[in-house]
Amino acid sequence: MRAEKSDSAVTSPNRFVTCANSSTCPSGIARPLSYDYPSILSEKPVPPHISRIPAGLGGLPWRSTLTVVTASPEASRVLVRTEYSLGRITLNRPEAINALDLGMVRQVLAALNAWRDDSDVQIVLIDGAGERGLCAGGDVRSLYDAIIAGDPGHAGEFFRAEYEMNAAIAEYPKPIVAFADGITMGGGIGLAGHAAIRVVTERSKLAMPETRIGFTPDVGGTLLLGRAPGRLGEYFGLTGAHMNAADAIHNGFADYYVPSDRLDAVREALSSRADPGSPSEIVMLFDETPEPSALPGIRTWVDDAFSAPTVGEIVQRLQDAGNPDAAAAASVLAELAPTGLAVTLDAVREAREMASVREALEGEYRRVLWFVHHHPDLVEGIRAQLVDKDRNPKWNPATIAELPADAGRPAREYVPDVPLFA
Repeated sequence: MRAEKSDSAVTSPNRFVTCANSSTCPSGIARPLSYDYPSILSEKPVPPHISRIPAGLGGLPWRSTLTVVTASPEASRVLVRTEYSLGRITLNRPEAINALDLGMVRQVLAALNAWRDDSDVQIVLIDGAGERGLCAGGDVRSLYDAIIAGDPGHAGEFFRAEYEMNAAIAEYPKPIVAFADGITMGGGIGLAGHAAIRVVTERSKLAMPETRIGFTPDVGGTLLLGRAPGRLGEYFGLTGAHMNAADAIHNGFADYYVPSDRLDAVREALSSRADPGSPSEIVMLFDETPEPSALPGIRTWVDDAFSAPTVGEIVQRLQDAGNPDAAAAASVLAELAPTGLAVTLDAVREAREMASVREALEGEYRRVLWFVHHHPDLVEGIRAQLVDKDRNPKWNPATIAELPADAGRPAREYVPDVPLFA
């Protein structure tokens, strides 16, 4: 059980943190550049082998088996089935760390909608196939291809479906349990971060790395970032740094730490439990305390620097902090797209004042479609990271010093032709 509850992160009930006293936490933090946007997303998808996933219930019969999987490769990318009163959704694209495409999003939504009023399904579990992670994000290579082909409307279609899924998870009338095991980034945060019960493991790496491709966090991630303690939301949103399990719990992105070798036991307990109304208690039976997060130890320079009103002033404060970690963060920001940084700073601070995931999604939708339709940095960032892989993007503007005043305003005020929620 968690040692104490955070008094600085705004989280839902029963979401705990491990360390609020910087004197008991190790100082320093891993350099933000330790993570690169997953290059696996640039690979051509390989149709996965279709197979049934064992229930792990000692031979006990399922109420039903795979209800969505068909012979088509697209359908097999999401496995949907029930085990007694547990509805299970497994992303099944492990060769791309379960990166989401439009078909996968629609399948997840279809399952959630089918189970919403199904009295036989009491709990929903979301997890991912393979050992590398729950989900590395949206399939941004497909996004790039659509924009380059002159079809930005496909991007809008994808984001509307994805954000509808994010809102459905956040507002679902039944408990959703998400296993953020391994890489859980970008769109993966949209799946796991808004679930009622969010589980991380020793393998977890959570991040909103969109600024690494000249973009901005979305999928309701700005709300989570805005509610993180102090100015850690700005720090993680702008740098794209990853969080380990303890960091994720501290920042309000996760609730429980369960060793990865116990996840199968949690799955079985959720499906065969005696009390259908207490999934949190079931997960807590396996909950352990991770090593303390290092984040409390960096709050002094993070809060000072990332409270500055502009990206340029943030960088200046980082350079003046006299701290090697602060200097490393300044170096990271200098390499990223200035416009993406400005839009992200604006979005996180706007979301901090919001009351719901749905409201945050509306703000993110305006910004992402502004990038799709009006700014070249998204396409350039994907090209440099995932297409040509030269890691040498040509940002517009090229430097933070060239940013205009209130650089986040055009994206903030953009009005998409098609509304997000009809």
